[in-house]
Amino acid sequence: MAIDPDGARLALLQDEDPGGPVVMLNLLRFAEGGFQSYQEYARQVSEKFLPRYGAKVLYAGSGSTVLVAEDGQSWDAVVIVRYPDRAAFQKMISDPEYQGVTHLRTQALTEAVLQATTPWT
Repeated sequence: MAIDPDGARLALLQDEDPGGPVVMLNLLRFAEGGFQSYQEYARQVSEKFLPRYGAKVLYAGSGSTVLVAEDGQSWDAVVIVRYPDRAAFQKMISDPEYQGVTHLRTQALTEAVLQATTPWT
């Protein structure tokens, strides 16, 4: 199952950049005991890295009642983060200090969706 973005996807993120802010959708499925690890990751990212790169959590919450989905498509949590642009996201994930805490996210999850979005005009 996918958890971390690979180099090809990160290159595509920049290649498809329409300019302006980007809102990243995070859908998370936790490993056994992973919620605590993810909470520590989220705390460190929110305190240290999001402000450094001009980003902001717009929403974070637990999954609840599934109204429309195939079996296995429910998620434990949803996090929505706004970055000033795609370059800010790329700079953050390239930051060596940030890379020092990503293991908390990786070990917390069994599956994830991390999708850039673009606003409708």
